[in-house]
Amino acid sequence: MSRKGNYMTSQKEELLHYMKDHAGEHLTAMDVYNGMKTTGAKIGLTTVYRNLDKLSAEGEVIKFIVDENAPACFVYGEEEEISSDCHCRCLECGKLIHMHCHELERLSAHMREEHAFVIDPRRTVFYGLCSECFGKEAAL
Repeated sequence: MSRKGNYMTSQKEELLHYMKDHAGEHLTAMDVYNGMKTTGAKIGLTTVYRNLDKLSAEGEVIKFIVDENAPACFVYGEEEEISSDCHCRCLECGKLIHMHCHELERLSAHMREEHAFVIDPRRTVFYGLCSECFGKEAAL
């Protein structure tokens, strides 16, 4: 049984174990599916999607929705651990970069205290250029 008292199938338990083994990593459903397949797990992609959504609803994993053009990311960890997380999307190549930076905690505190606005770190995305694309532009 999960800590929330919800029913735990063997596939859901195996998926949760995989997520725990990759704690702190931001993984898409496809990442999880491919990773589990390499371990010999017999699980379908639809089952991975369904169980990740269930584990997210149960609070076992955290779901990040970056934008409508990118797949959701899932991470095993506590909600408090992600307060300084965000994602960066390169406008040139489309690369998605997960970033953990404590400076974001200061920004979040400033927004809350000075502007009465609470930032949701699960949906925070900065758009710009990655180091590779920025380097290409600088070289021109």
